Amino acid sequence: MDRFVWFIGYEIGEEKIYSGTGIRLYDGDTKTCYENGNVTLTSYRIIWQDASNTSVQICLGLNLIKSTEKQAGGLGKSPKICFTLDDVPVNKDPGPYSRSRYNHVRLSFRNGGDNEFFTRCTKQLQEKKWLAGKLRANQTASAHVQTSLVEKSKVPELRISASGIGGIRRDIEETNRKNEASISNAFQDLSKLMNKAKEMVDLSNTIATKIKEKKGDITDDETVKFKAHLLSLGIPNPVTKETHGNGTHYHMQLAHEICKVLRSEVDDSGGIMLLADAYCRINRARGLELLSPDDLLNACKSLANLTLPLKLREFDSGVLVLQSAIHRDELVIKQTKQLVEESKSLSAQEAANIFDISVLLAKERLLLAEKAGGVCRDDSSEGLRFYPNLFLTKTR
Repeated sequence: MDRFVWFIGYEIGEEKIYSGTGIRLYDGDTKTCYENGNVTLTSYRIIWQDASNTSVQICLGLNLIKSTEKQAGGLGKSPKICFTLDDVPVNKDPGPYSRSRYNHVRLSFRNGGDNEFFTRCTKQLQEKKWLAGKLRANQTASAHVQTSLVEKSKVPELRISASGIGGIRRDIEETNRKNEASISNAFQDLSKLMNKAKEMVDLSNTIATKIKEKKGDITDDETVKFKAHLLSLGIPNPVTKETHGNGTHYHMQLAHEICKVLRSEVDDSGGIMLLADAYCRINRARGLELLSPDDLLNACKSLANLTLPLKLREFDSGVLVLQSAIHRDELVIKQTKQLVEESKSLSAQEAANIFDISVLLAKERLLLAEKAGGVCRDDSSEGLRFYPNLFLTKTR
């Protein structure tokens, strides 16, 4: 967060690219007081404005971003985008933070829009329009100086410099040769990477084991960066129909693979993950060997017959989730009941904001607590709200 500066106005040539609402800022993995604002992506910067106090505006220059990572949401988590940042500039303008121990920040998208923001931000980082803006500013200043000199000299002079059609053709041919050479080198590097992919996956698994053994010796930034690289490598030998057939055996082996890949992700999401999120994550890890929704569903159904750390659960509303085997509804009911009692009343949207989860899963938590008798509902024209169950605690 020490790379953010106070926003004082748009620069010449700066274009608005995207706007979103319900954005929360994280300093590394730590929540900040900038919890509910509007974000504007421009060709030069990312601008955050407080939704309740529009005079509070801070911005981050795109030139300070080294890499980006999209982090999917789930139970207890909203989708986020992580930015790994360069060092703090020497001539940095004043900002909300003077110092931070993190080299990365995260944007949490409570109202969605993370996919479009990530796509457009990646495009702006590739185009680097802020460099062209600085060049135009320098050229404008130089033009003003030259104009001033001409006016002072009072000697009009016109110079035309041209290389002719032959020179233009030579420039085009030289550019084409450079592009062909760059493409050829890129494909050579890609071939080498594919040949070494299995060795890289084995190496990454070894390093992951060492990280667990020496957790205190590795910084948070190094851990986040390594997890991003590890996830991009995928599964070295995914289960396929060609190697395991089309029947029950295939779905059982696929269930083992799903547990191996997603167990830590489910635990990090509070013990529950929407099946739709699981579908996206397992396919991202499998690379080109994509699963169909039916194969994933059948594999998750077979979890009930296997002694594995994950299981498929269907709520009364029909919502399907992957749930940790050690997950206990009693703890969820107790936490939800306590929160409703402290807040006097809650809607699904308010609970989602407090738990930092989707509205769908927040509603399921409230309905689960209601089914156990911990809370009561009030369904009116203003919407569905939940209150403490005074029928069990109050007497005449």
